[in-house]
Amino acid sequence: MITLLSRKRTSSLALAIALATGGAVVATAVFPAEASAQRRDRDKEKDENDGGGYSTEFREIYLPLEELLKSENPDLTGVEARLEGLSGVLNTSDEKLAGGQMIYNTGTTLQDKALQLSGMEFMISSGQLPAENQGRYNFIAYQLADQLGQLPKARTYLQVAIEKNFTTEGITASGLRVTMMESFFSAGEYDAGFEYLRQAVATQKGQGLAVDESWYRRGLTVAYENEISPAVYQLAGMWLNDYPSATNWRDAANIARNLSDFQPAEILDLFRLSRRAGALIDEADYDYYVDVADARRLPNEVKAVIGEGKASGVIRESNLFISESLEIADRRIAADRSDLPALERDAMATSAGLRTVVAAGDAFLSYDQYGKAARFYERALNTPGVETNTVLTRLAISQVGMGDYTAARATFGRVTGTRSPIAMLWSAYTDQLIAQTPTTATAVPAPAPATAGTTE
Repeated sequence: MITLLSRKRTSSLALAIALATGGAVVATAVFPAEASAQRRDRDKEKDENDGGGYSTEFREIYLPLEELLKSENPDLTGVEARLEGLSGVLNTSDEKLAGGQMIYNTGTTLQDKALQLSGMEFMISSGQLPAENQGRYNFIAYQLADQLGQLPKARTYLQVAIEKNFTTEGITASGLRVTMMESFFSAGEYDAGFEYLRQAVATQKGQGLAVDESWYRRGLTVAYENEISPAVYQLAGMWLNDYPSATNWRDAANIARNLSDFQPAEILDLFRLSRRAGALIDEADYDYYVDVADARRLPNEVKAVIGEGKASGVIRESNLFISESLEIADRRIAADRSDLPALERDAMATSAGLRTVVAAGDAFLSYDQYGKAARFYERALNTPGVETNTVLTRLAISQVGMGDYTAARATFGRVTGTRSPIAMLWSAYTDQLIAQTPTTATAVPAPAPATAGTTE
């Protein structure tokens, strides 16, 4: 079962507090009793010097409105038109703050979101909001713009709220970033949403902070549900790099299986990854692995996988398919192992055909003899008619087994076509191994699963 986040729109984050973070704002324009020409001249001079003060035009509209709105049971007929006139004379910083407050508060009374947003925008643009309130006011502007469907504007205000470190008891910094992603996703702007996620992750890590797993899970869910490739695998790689649990690896493998029409040989290489990542955690996983490996073709690998499943307690003794496969593997292993020297000799011959060379690579890979497998796969790549992506995948798997993670990473990067998702997930696993390898030490192969065969 894929345990990702269900698809839902959360861009209205914490609407329970909606404008509880900003109900009516309290402040008004303060005019000295002096209203002489001398005072008007000083206001004009202040306006010219620092953008503040109140013009005569502003006073003539603002003061009557203030008296009306302060009165008991005011008649609000036509007030919106008068507020529109007020908006036209908000030029100085003082006028924008006082006029914006009046417009916003009236919009709150009238439950008019467009009016509220207009007022909030004037207040924000005044440059006079206290530093401690700037995040809050920008968040309110975000909410209003979002509810009005003005998404680009909403994102602008939300970004400022994030940068101003706005949080409340019900709103976290991580939640705000998820909200920004949702703004893109809800509009179908998936590439922009994924890019925002990548940048948010980079910013978080650049600050030495952990990335909330919900970021990855939400982005991955959207990519999965909309079948967006290669983004779904790129995001899976980022997620697994930070949260490499067995369950997460299994989910990632299931995503690849569900979104792709893989053939048995491709499924086999995906299960090989699951095995290494410790993600075979269900009996059905072992059944499927054993089926695609086929005890008649790869008896040693089948026997080893069954042994691991039984040792872990996942495979039941009553599983008839597993029991029959193990019997076939046991009967064939001795002969299969004895054939390896001859197969190696034939594949090394100058006249060796492509099928023989690839068969040798596959055989030695199944016996965990990675160096020999890699040599045959490299030779096969130069042979006409080769299935390049298959051979590249298995060459890279062999390089992982050898502990040559850098080479493996480069080889996986060359895989294209239907095998690309498999290669991208293997690359994520290789990155995990690289991160675990001391930089001052020689790369050591990852512990190979228990096997009945020999290792090189």
